[in-house]
Amino acid sequence: MKLRELAHSRTGDKGNTLNISVICYDAKNYEHLCTVLTPERVKAHLRDVVQGEVARYDLPAIAAFNFVLGNALGGGVTRSLALDAHGKSLSSSLMDLDVEAPTA
Repeated sequence: MKLRELAHSRTGDKGNTLNISVICYDAKNYEHLCTVLTPERVKAHLRDVVQGEVARYDLPAIAAFNFVLGNALGGGVTRSLALDAHGKSLSSSLMDLDVEAPTA
């Protein structure tokens, strides 16, 4: 199944760093996503864009995650000629990630 079936996303940027939030539609799927949505998996999925480290910050009280992706915006908003300098389309790309379906 696609991640977008379990969660939605927002992005933000600061310089050459991008953050992507992943927010569960249903809190019951949070623990499942804790196991399948690792920083390594996110980095592998976005490998053509993300050149730096990926950190995941867990927000269980709101059934969400904040991923911080280093060196992900081609030098940053004011230094890049990229069409998506702010990285907004990367949330859609992440939502296209294939994940295992929850068992319950």
